[in-house]
Amino acid sequence: MVVRRRLILWLIRAYIKKSGRTILLSFFAGLLIFFIILFSSRFLSKIVPIYTETVTGVVGSYTADNLPPFIVEKVANGLTAVNTTGAVKPALADSWDILDNGKKYIFHLKKNAYFSDGTKIDSDHINYNFKDVSIERPDKNTIIFKLREEYAPFLVTVSRPIFHSNLAGNGEYKIESIKLNGDFVQSITLVSIKDKFDIKTYIFYPSIEALKHAYVLGEISIALGLDSPQFDKVSFRDFRNTKVNRTTNYNKLVTLFYNNNDQILSDKKVRLALSYALPTEYSQGERAVLPYKPTSIYYNKELEDKPQNYDHARLLLSASDAASNEAQLHITIKTSPKYTALAKDLAKNFAKIGVIAEIKNVDSVPTDYQIYLADFTISKDPDQYPLWHSNQIRNITKYKNLRIDKLLEDGRKTINVEERKIIYADFQKFLIEDVPASFLFFPYEYDISRK
Repeated sequence: MVVRRRLILWLIRAYIKKSGRTILLSFFAGLLIFFIILFSSRFLSKIVPIYTETVTGVVGSYTADNLPPFIVEKVANGLTAVNTTGAVKPALADSWDILDNGKKYIFHLKKNAYFSDGTKIDSDHINYNFKDVSIERPDKNTIIFKLREEYAPFLVTVSRPIFHSNLAGNGEYKIESIKLNGDFVQSITLVSIKDKFDIKTYIFYPSIEALKHAYVLGEISIALGLDSPQFDKVSFRDFRNTKVNRTTNYNKLVTLFYNNNDQILSDKKVRLALSYALPTEYSQGERAVLPYKPTSIYYNKELEDKPQNYDHARLLLSASDAASNEAQLHITIKTSPKYTALAKDLAKNFAKIGVIAEIKNVDSVPTDYQIYLADFTISKDPDQYPLWHSNQIRNITKYKNLRIDKLLEDGRKTINVEERKIIYADFQKFLIEDVPASFLFFPYEYDISRK
């Protein structure tokens, strides 16, 4: 045993003596190569293809002609674009002129804009089909719209994306493929124009629950627009390698619409009383005061929210025409199953001022109701003429106020932005004083993704 150990040590010493220099040089050469690869990896990434495909799940039923805005905006542009403040910016149009008191719009197109299929964009490709609007194309880079009447929201209207054949757009991505299930899109794959290895696939699911299950099963790496971070009784925050990001959807506003023709709710004092009984905070979203995004340049920051005040609410009720010998007032709240839990919570608040609310579920906007709890989409333009003007079918509250009508009429005829700000500031002021509806909150949404 001793002899064998001595023999092994002798052999090791002899090998090191003979090849020691080679071993040492090989070690330093390997170390040098390692650092060269480490510091040059960013340059190698341009040579070696690196796929960065993300598979995202979305809820909703969409056709190829009616895709979600956040997808369409990646693929195509309109003549203009609207940023988060509501300001209009150039897109396919480099500039424009507004003449004839807002009845004539002349757009000058960018000279080097192309669709993703390589086709150069000219005025013949601007294919908007507007009612009561005549179109002229004096040259390839100019398109003229002549309106019958002044319409200030027109600049926002032409922000609608333009497509060439086979849904070729002018965005940062192009549509690589679409899978259909009948007329509805099952999935859509986008590829970056600048980097063909940057791929985004979106899969559409019929419900929030189906979307959550798809994430848990590993079908998708990102789930967008969840109403809560909960899966069954577990939070996605407790999942390994999962990131939860909460955002506020300023495009949607949850609202209590009051029927202003109702025998009880036609009384402004009753509507005010109900508004004073509402919570000042909501776990489901960010408290809203006005029917505008707080980021909008048209948002009236001088107006304050009504703080919850049960005593004042009871005082208003007692002074209303609906006051009677009955100890309590009975009303009905109609809503979709989505907001049933919220309606029940609001009913508890109303009970504290002596108003008993019955909850009824509906599948669509009711024609006959007292209070309707629902959400509506905030338009890109400050014009809310269809929702509040007294002669409009979409005015579901049946609200009528001649001063509001005049402001809405002036707002959609006024081209100057600063003048429009003044008009819509007054519109917001008088609207919330009249309380045809109570604006509750902008809903929170949750995006989950694998780290």
